[in-house]
Amino acid sequence: LEKMTDLVAVWEVALSDGVHKIEFEHGTTSGKRVVYVDGKEEIRREWMFKLVGKETFTVGATKTKAAINIDAVSGFAYEYTLEINGKSLKKYMENRLKTTNTWILNLDGTDYRVVLEKDTMDVWCNGQKMETAGEFVEDGTETHFTVADHSCCIKAVSSGKRKEGIIHTLIVNNREIPEAVE
Repeated sequence: LEKMTDLVAVWEVALSDGVHKIEFEHGTTSGKRVVYVDGKEEIRREWMFKLVGKETFTVGATKTKAAINIDAVSGFAYEYTLEINGKSLKKYMENRLKTTNTWILNLDGTDYRVVLEKDTMDVWCNGQKMETAGEFVEDGTETHFTVADHSCCIKAVSSGKRKEGIIHTLIVNNREIPEAVE
């Protein structure tokens, strides 16, 4: 395996199906561009005469759109920016904080990452979209699913405050799991 000698950028992107590592090689003498997602080569271009531009690809099970922008800063210096769904990584992650909840928990010695997509109420666990059953209860809704033979429930309750909106709580084995900050 050839060494990644032209590695110029590495990003970690948290999506519903997991945290993905994006690596970018840019050979400014050879014009080579290589994009790796989770260690797998997605794009390889040799002898690109134009050293600036954009490489587009998808990430993860949800085939999320991604692009790396290559811009000349000065002389032979380049700046690399990652876009997810047309937004800068920073903007995308800020928006994601509003649209998802993430919990990290350990069951029987195994780590699980549970993600709730608030707009669709889809629940993901370690890269898999979960089968869920939703029900209305007195103070809101409950979304039930199973992780490793443990019954899990995400309770959605109104905060009573318009700015805060709905509060989502993950309960596993009658225990509340604190939300993770990614």
